[in-house]
Amino acid sequence: MKRIGILTSGGDCAGLNSAVYSVAKTLYQEMDDVEIIGIYDGYTGLIDLNTQVLKPHDFEGLVSKGGTFLRSIRQSFKTIDIKDENGVSKADKMVANYQKLKLDALVVLGGNGTHKVANLLSQRGLNIVALPKTIDNDIFGTEETFGYDTAVQVGVDYIERIRTTAQSHSRVFLVEIMGNKVGWLALSTGVASAADTIILPEIPYSIERVSQDLKKILTKKNYAIIVVSEGAYSKDEKKLKNKERLLARQEAGFSSVTEKIAQEINEKLGVEVRVAIPGHALRGGEPSARDRNYTMKLGSVAAGLVMDEVFGVTVALVNGKITFNHLSDIAGKAKPILENDPLLEAARHVGISFGD
Repeated sequence: MKRIGILTSGGDCAGLNSAVYSVAKTLYQEMDDVEIIGIYDGYTGLIDLNTQVLKPHDFEGLVSKGGTFLRSIRQSFKTIDIKDENGVSKADKMVANYQKLKLDALVVLGGNGTHKVANLLSQRGLNIVALPKTIDNDIFGTEETFGYDTAVQVGVDYIERIRTTAQSHSRVFLVEIMGNKVGWLALSTGVASAADTIILPEIPYSIERVSQDLKKILTKKNYAIIVVSEGAYSKDEKKLKNKERLLARQEAGFSSVTEKIAQEINEKLGVEVRVAIPGHALRGGEPSARDRNYTMKLGSVAAGLVMDEVFGVTVALVNGKITFNHLSDIAGKAKPILENDPLLEAARHVGISFGD
C-alpha cells in the first residue's frame, strides 16, 4: 500500500479544498492500493504528528468550499532549520515524522514560503510534489497561482460597491489591496475595475505625479478610485529598506502606505479622501468557477506525478499548459510585474495612471 501525505500551508485562499479534492480523488480513482494521510495545520501538523487517515467520503462536497478543511498555520522558513536546545530543528522533526508515518510521498499546497520549505525537505530526501497557491500570484515559474482569480473578483466586487459611495459623496477613495512584495493582485483588480490610478511596489510613485493626475481626473468627474498595493512605496522611499520604510511611516503616524498617500493628497489638493481595505476578505469565500476548474487540472497532474514517482517538483502553468518545475529552480525566486507586461501596457494605453 502507498501512503501519501497531504497538507496546506501558509495563508488560506479560495481553491485549497478543491485542489485537495482533485489530488485525493485522482489517487483513489487511479491507484488500487493507496491511503491518504491528512496532515492538519500545515507543516506544524507534520512537526507535531497531527494527522488522520482520510477516506474517499471525507473529500465529498469540498469543491465549492472556501478555506482549507486541513487548516493552516504559518511556519517561517528563517527558523525552520534552527536547532533547539536538544540539537533538533523543526525540519529534522518533519523528516523523522515523515519516516515514522511511513509516507511514500508528501503533497504540499502553498505559496512562496511553503515552497522554500518544500525544497528544503526535498533536499533532505523526502518525496515532495507541490501545488502553487497564493492570491498574490507571485510564485516564480508559473503563469498563475490558484486563488488569484477568485481574489481578483472579490476585489473588483468590493470596488464596485465603493464606487457608488464615491460617486454619491464626491469623494476620492484609496482601496488598499493585498500584495506586500508584488502588485499582481492590485494590477488585475485595478484594471478590471477601471481604477483611475494604480500604485504598485514595482513602480515607485511620486506624490506630485499622483496629485497632478488626480487633479485632472477631478475636472472630468466628481470622484476617483485609486488602488494601492499594500507593499507600494514612493520614489523617496526607494532608497530605504523595507523595515526602514515601515519605521519612518510609523514615526510619522501612518500604519500603512495607503494612509500616507491619503494624507498627502489631502494636503496637496484639499479634497476629501477615504481609505477602504477589503483585507482578508480577498482570501475568503467560495472559489470562482475558473479557480475550481484550474485546481481540478493542477490536482490531477500533481496526483499523476506522485503515481509516476516524479518528486522534488511543483505543478505549474507554463505557456498555457499544466506541467511542472523543479523546486530547486523556483523556490525563493521573485516574480515581479515587468514593465512590458501586457496588462500593464494595456492599462497605460487606456489612461490609467501609475503615479510615476
